[in-house]
Amino acid sequence: MSQLTQQLHHSGIGDILENSIAGKRPGHDECLRLLDSNDVHLMGLVGGHLTRKKFGKKASFVNNMILNYTNVCITDCKFCAFYRPPGHDESYTVSLEQVESRLKAASDMFGITQVMFQGGHNPKLGIEYYEDAFRLIRKKFPKVGVHALSASEIDMISKVEHTSTKEVLVRLKEAGLQSIPGAGAEILVDSVKKIISPKKISSDTWLRIMEEAHSIDIPASATMMYGHVETKKEIAEHFVKIARLQEKTGGFMAFIPWSFEPNNTLMQKEETVKYAAGGTELLKMIAISRIMYDGLIPHIQSSWLTNGISMAQMALQYGADDFGGTLLGEEVVSCTGARSTELTAPKIIDAVKQIGYQVEERDNFYNPVKTH
Repeated sequence: MSQLTQQLHHSGIGDILENSIAGKRPGHDECLRLLDSNDVHLMGLVGGHLTRKKFGKKASFVNNMILNYTNVCITDCKFCAFYRPPGHDESYTVSLEQVESRLKAASDMFGITQVMFQGGHNPKLGIEYYEDAFRLIRKKFPKVGVHALSASEIDMISKVEHTSTKEVLVRLKEAGLQSIPGAGAEILVDSVKKIISPKKISSDTWLRIMEEAHSIDIPASATMMYGHVETKKEIAEHFVKIARLQEKTGGFMAFIPWSFEPNNTLMQKEETVKYAAGGTELLKMIAISRIMYDGLIPHIQSSWLTNGISMAQMALQYGADDFGGTLLGEEVVSCTGARSTELTAPKIIDAVKQIGYQVEERDNFYNPVKTH
């Protein structure tokens, strides 16, 4: 640490990083200073140090399949290349028989322990569709955890059912919903949402639904999609809003910063965003995520899906402790044509071992399943 201490003394953000090592988390203004700084390597040294202090040289992953159950969506987000409007030739909704056959194949071939069940905002789907799907998964595939439905999908179901989001969550939990992914947060500032996803739920609604889920013991991930129209100040606001909710509920298991992928999206066609943010920005976001949430949100995910495997290896040294999930059947990011979005467990295990780390397979709730 002595060499690191010397570097900290000579850095414009050294005071923030020294406080972080001493267990004091940054607030909004310090977060903004980190975001303004180009000292990414130094942030990474501290992010990596904090992570190794807690987890050692070990990374986890979940053996997961993504089931995008429908691409029908009425929210028309400008950053999405996946959705189709109702009645479109390419629109689809997966039947319960297909849910079962896809899970059986993934279970038999890959031994998955989690299904991430996500799709569009489809006004034709009532709550029974989800209840039937979750009951089927929990009954026929008891080893497979149900990680499903973003806050905005839950809001959509409540509108279809003319009931509260809390009631929807209670019913879905009874049917087998175990944890909630963090999608739909994007940047939790409404002026940003008005530009990129004007029809989607507000920042306060996202936070409220997450708080309701935590209140009935449904844990969740939190996410941030950066690299589009947001400012650094708005990113700092996002970090702080999630920290405040976590201080209140403790319900977030993980935080995942991911880079917006503009290919084939309306935002690229309109030339709002031409290029993805790139690798340096990812490492900076990973390091800041660990520094902002150390001792608050336990796990930081490497975000390999939009940045690739070698960047994920770097991310593990900059503050991430979780590689994320294997990916079978993913259709959202693959619609951008960004890269192949299939990744099996042996590839993750190899990637983690290449950097000299141990690999631990985990379940839905970040409990270890086995060590590789």
